[in-house]
Amino acid sequence: MNSRLPLKPLLILTAVYYMSFLSRIIIAPLLPLLEVEFDLRHSQAGGLFLFIAVGQCLGFLASGIVSSRLTHRFTIFASGIIVGGAMLATSHSKAAPDICRWLFLLGLGEGLYFPSGIAVLTELAAKEDWGKAMAIHELAPNLALVTAPLLAEALLLVVSWRGVMITLSISALLLGLGFLRWGRGGNQRGTPPKPRKMMEILREPQFWVVAAAFAFALGAADGLYAILPLFLVDEIGLERQFANTIIGLSHISGVFIIFFSGVVTDRIGARRSVAIFTGATAASTLMLGVFRGSLLTPALVFLQATSVACFFPPALVIASLTFPSTVRNLALSLVLITGILFGEGVMPPTAGYLAEAVSFPFAICFVGTLVLSVLGLLFFLPPSPDGD
Repeated sequence: MNSRLPLKPLLILTAVYYMSFLSRIIIAPLLPLLEVEFDLRHSQAGGLFLFIAVGQCLGFLASGIVSSRLTHRFTIFASGIIVGGAMLATSHSKAAPDICRWLFLLGLGEGLYFPSGIAVLTELAAKEDWGKAMAIHELAPNLALVTAPLLAEALLLVVSWRGVMITLSISALLLGLGFLRWGRGGNQRGTPPKPRKMMEILREPQFWVVAAAFAFALGAADGLYAILPLFLVDEIGLERQFANTIIGLSHISGVFIIFFSGVVTDRIGARRSVAIFTGATAASTLMLGVFRGSLLTPALVFLQATSVACFFPPALVIASLTFPSTVRNLALSLVLITGILFGEGVMPPTAGYLAEAVSFPFAICFVGTLVLSVLGLLFFLPPSPDGD
């Protein structure tokens, strides 16, 4: 490591993460089209994300096996190839079961990336700069949340939704090759998911605290994001193009405020930062469910997207500091398996079901209440290494 915060390799790594994340969430702005073409209900459309989430979970577990044999560097490369191939296959789907099959593979490819990506990040940056490094890395999902609906609508002007998938497929393949050529770090091998090691981690109470926090926060971020286009179109009455534009623009502030989150994390500590940003996320999510209007709802979408973006840099620091480096990639994999399976897999179809059975506002308030409970979970964490 030649410098405390080497920007070029961090930005290359972030670009790979961006394309991996974008390839998954691009499904959300396309949901209204998929519902019509494949005759899906809200709960069925949300259920598509469950296949991605299950694939991700298996990918996180497989990441330890693959990286222990190929190194983290080649694991990240393999992730890009699988994501690109799955996107290409999805574009040729003829029925809903075909989409489910390839979205599962897409999730598997993305799941391979994250544990190895964090391992490379913590190798490149000094520990005292992990907050800033995590903030740079977390630019990827925030930029993806901004550009996914805008890019989808732009591409839909000239191609079908299948053409959108093909375009992203080619981009993912090229970025995977780019990381292998110009990226740095990741020559070490990961820890395979041995049952004994996994049980040691699962027996730690702080593991379940961190996993639950990620699960509920991901429910407010990616889980809610998955149904927002349907909420704005069906409940608020907005046109699909306008709704996707609002959702995309709402995440622009997150691209910039995430640096603020990283600086705050390094200044006041990860636990205090998580508490502050969790409270803001819960409040904005509940307001989005309670208050509504053609002008007020878009404003609350902006507020909720901004607050939830700040949560993840300090949360990732807590997760990284909780476990020793020898098992960090495995522990982080298990945390994210739990979080993503619930937040990104179970939450979208659950919210879709609650929207059908009760209402969209009730479903959104349910998510906000879960996020609020994270504040109570923080009291069960032991003192963290940063002195909180």
